[in-house]
Amino acid sequence: MSRNTKIERKTTETDIRLELELDGEGKYEIATSIPFMDHMLSSMCKHSVFNVKLQANGDIEVDYHHLVEDIGITFGTAFRQILEDKSRIRRYGAATLPMDEALATVALDICSRSVLVYNVNMHGMVGNFDIDLLKEFFMAFVSNSMITLHINLFYGSNIHHIAEAIFKAFGRALSQATRINPALNGVLSTKGKL
Repeated sequence: MSRNTKIERKTTETDIRLELELDGEGKYEIATSIPFMDHMLSSMCKHSVFNVKLQANGDIEVDYHHLVEDIGITFGTAFRQILEDKSRIRRYGAATLPMDEALATVALDICSRSVLVYNVNMHGMVGNFDIDLLKEFFMAFVSNSMITLHINLFYGSNIHHIAEAIFKAFGRALSQATRINPALNGVLSTKGKL
């Protein structure tokens, strides 16, 4: 069973090409023209063991919002395509990770319901990157993947460490939820459909 896809999204503001393979080895080639997003997405890929190639360009001279949001849209669309019937996947995933003084938990349900719970009280800049844009990425991802996603920050003071803990936990939770359970026949639901 092939669990990969290629997505191209081109608008007047952004141009994105994504290749995603769920059953990978954590190989990645990420070039978004936003170094901090490259770092976060690379961390997510390594911890998920998904194979990802991402080339993304946009009107970053305006600001990073359009590109960050459209990367989230593209990733969400890719997951929705690959997991369309949701057959035999574990469905749920959760991970709690520390990054130095920061501790974050990500829990998700691949259930055809787009919900984002984002209990992360952090604001500020990492270099020239507005950390509030991470919520925009996750909102776009959830809206297009139809996944329920809970992100909770327990504590932390360094916003770079907080963001990194979140993205690593996100990768691990996604990996867990998308794994095939050979004991399952169909979807993990008493309804028979997700």
